[in-house]
Amino acid sequence: MAVLATPALSILAALALLPAAAQAHGFVGQRFFPATLATDDPFVADELSFPTLTSTSSNADGETPATRQTALSMAFARRITPDFGLEFGANHLRIAPDGQPAARGWDNVSIGAKYQLSTNEAHESILSIGADWDVGGTGSSAVGAERFSTVTPTLYFGKGFGDLSAPALRPLAVTGTVGVAIPTRASTTTTSVDPDTGSSTTDVEHHPHVLNVGLALQYSLPYLQSQVKDIGLAAPFDRMIPIVEFTMAKPLDRVDDRRSTGTINPGVLWAGQKIQLGLEAVIPMNSRSGHGVGFMAQLHFFLDDLFPGTFGHPLLGGTR
Repeated sequence: MAVLATPALSILAALALLPAAAQAHGFVGQRFFPATLATDDPFVADELSFPTLTSTSSNADGETPATRQTALSMAFARRITPDFGLEFGANHLRIAPDGQPAARGWDNVSIGAKYQLSTNEAHESILSIGADWDVGGTGSSAVGAERFSTVTPTLYFGKGFGDLSAPALRPLAVTGTVGVAIPTRASTTTTSVDPDTGSSTTDVEHHPHVLNVGLALQYSLPYLQSQVKDIGLAAPFDRMIPIVEFTMAKPLDRVDDRRSTGTINPGVLWAGQKIQLGLEAVIPMNSRSGHGVGFMAQLHFFLDDLFPGTFGHPLLGGTR
């Protein structure tokens, strides 16, 4: 799920890799794919991300001043069947324009569904499809929450490179998403009246379809230790996964300016059996995407390991 990041996984026990952990969410064969912060991962899961704290800055644009935006987010996912799950997300925003009072409020609620199409253990690969519904009118207009909904059908994928012959490259893995955001309203028309002259002005804001692409390149030190060569890493480094995420959004129609925006997010994850910690920088990919370096920090819970009696199995049966 977006910012979101969107946005899922478990890995190792507190002191060592346990065989039982291979049945936990996020594994394909011997490959563990961690929960990613800026992009959504390809797995159906029982998980909770809370809190996720994000802070970024946008550039001034015409009469709009430069703005610092801070988001405190939560995301919850539940397996319905072994291959199908539902997701729920909410963000509380603080938007602080330069020289103006800050606005606070909830953004629109998001509801998602995901279905795992296939996994290949020998090639450490997974493919899923899903959709995210940004529910219009559920958020606050004070922080710019839209009155219309947006639905984003998405393809999710993951690939580990443990089948490569070069040992140094085998800990590498990639996950990614490709989706198109489809607004339920093509445009919004607003009319304002000048209190001094009584004249009215009509503005039309067009809402384009938007191509959203996410990519996460990761290097798993736990995989290096357990599947390639034990190089003697001690805690906490033996649980760490250096990662670089990329996000990109490109309008496809209805507007004249269709240039892309996005971020580059280098960081590191630490994955235990029951929780995962993540910290990433947020670097604008171009001047249109913002300025300065922001950050994302997340505490992620693997609910199937924390509460195996409740979340250790899909809601409608199954054991995976």
